[in-house]
Amino acid sequence: MVMRLIKDKLAHVPHKPGSYQMKDLEGNIIYVGKAKDLKNRLSSYFTGSHDYKTTKMLTQVVDFDIIITASELEAFILELDLIKKHQPRYNILLTDDKSYPYIEITKEKHPKLVVTRRVKKKHRNLFGPYPNVKAARDTIQILNKLYPLRKCQKLPNEPCLYYHLGQCLAPCIHNVEQETYRAIESDIRAFLKGKITNVVKDLEQKMYQASDALAYERASEYKALIEAIKTTTKTKQAVNINDERPLDVIGVASEDSALALVIFFIRHGKITASDKRIYTVDHDQEQALSDFVAQFYRTYPTPQEIIMRDHPEKKTLESLLDVKLHVPQRGAKRNLLDLAEKNALETLKQEKASLKQKHAKTFGLLDELGELLDIKTPYRIEAFDNAHLFGTHPVSAKVVFQNAKPDKHAYRKYKLDDQGIQVGDTDQMKEVLYRRFRRLLMDQEQAPDLILLDGGIAQLNVAKALKAEFGLDIPLATLVKNDKHQTSNLLDEAGTTTEIKPNSELFRFLSRVQEEAHRFAITFHQKKRHQGLFASKLDDVKGVGPKTKQTLLKTYKTTENILNAPDEELKALGINEKTINNIKHTLKQS
Repeated sequence: MVMRLIKDKLAHVPHKPGSYQMKDLEGNIIYVGKAKDLKNRLSSYFTGSHDYKTTKMLTQVVDFDIIITASELEAFILELDLIKKHQPRYNILLTDDKSYPYIEITKEKHPKLVVTRRVKKKHRNLFGPYPNVKAARDTIQILNKLYPLRKCQKLPNEPCLYYHLGQCLAPCIHNVEQETYRAIESDIRAFLKGKITNVVKDLEQKMYQASDALAYERASEYKALIEAIKTTTKTKQAVNINDERPLDVIGVASEDSALALVIFFIRHGKITASDKRIYTVDHDQEQALSDFVAQFYRTYPTPQEIIMRDHPEKKTLESLLDVKLHVPQRGAKRNLLDLAEKNALETLKQEKASLKQKHAKTFGLLDELGELLDIKTPYRIEAFDNAHLFGTHPVSAKVVFQNAKPDKHAYRKYKLDDQGIQVGDTDQMKEVLYRRFRRLLMDQEQAPDLILLDGGIAQLNVAKALKAEFGLDIPLATLVKNDKHQTSNLLDEAGTTTEIKPNSELFRFLSRVQEEAHRFAITFHQKKRHQGLFASKLDDVKGVGPKTKQTLLKTYKTTENILNAPDEELKALGINEKTINNIKHTLKQS
């Protein structure tokens, strides 16, 4: 029956480029693909035999959608956007929080050097990546001693110690021309390229001069700086390549459903950093590779050239990323590619077993959870928890786990009614779920596959009643504690209690979700309670901001002392007469 419906739908698919989305029985998108000919590509799925990976995916496909685009490139862009939005199970997903440290010369009137992970792809004065934060900070420490850019976050009113040490131009008191900064930036770029000969010679001369003047401590400082420069510039692995441009080399190795990738970041003829990744690929490995490259360079700065194996979508990737993909056949670059491929193969050998274990800890345990609750696999889980202190400052928090990993961008905090209307956790959960369900309907947000509660059957019953009112069909479950106040069972909507083995991966996962929701709620509650402790009648006074309030309370301790303070004293604190009158009037009223 399903195949007949699919074949009927295939008859109306055009021979045009676009993106297609495979759906399961629940209507969830489980795979997103692209094609320059949608009809041919989709027809290939549902005719003939396939390998195990594709067959496994197709057993869950009951429907598909298509979106026609003007070109193959537009189809690629659309595919990436849909993968990011829906995070389908059978696509390769660049969802980790990994980032690389870079050194940046900030785009300010008076620039400074900073270590950053928030990179802007087209930033001219961005250097790296570095293998770790320590390496980047050590390099900045040297640069700050050599080049007098500002060190302070905000310009002070007078020069600081760095100015007197000759390590800052003191733009706080001097007019520094932009040409001066451009010259310094040029010197920094040369230094980071490894051109240190002139710098070292200059420092050696200063060291000898200090020694001749019997300033041995200063001479020792110069010597230490010279050694630090030589050490820093030698920590990068030099490669025999006659190319100063930024290059990335991507090595690939695959076996069965495992895909390993190793990336060498080559800057100024040296390997400055490297990265390795390994994924489970339940479908076309070539498409998985192109998706990885496209997703990766949508996140990280694109070099001037990427060296990798030949790929069917090479031209499309070049257009998408605006970069040359080079497939060297011989020479130094070919040797680099071979080295990256060998490293990828070694990564595959070492981590294939751990990859299977990792896969079992994500999709495997989610499948198990779905079977226990008799629901579809809950790829997206929302968990709620409440926090309050004897009913005061009540808050709630929502955490989201996508594919068994925290999706922190989707976390939410809720300030709850603080008028004494609520009498316990059940009322608080009722309020927060009402707001959540209303948002799902009003804003048409992505609904979770499971809502996990923490308060036992009472909260579960509240959630069931609310869900029925809103006409939603979202599975609910709650974690139940034993007499030792330890989570031990899972209770579903039908009232079925299932014991969870305390040494199982599922138990550890559910405990992690529970602890994360509790942590997020408690942190928010502590912040709100802290704000409440420091609230005062001064908050209601027009013209009194946080700084003035802090000054007043620090000086007079209580609002009564402030009320009785002479106006001249208040004026001495920098408060004008109008604000003083407002303060006295408000405090008298209270």
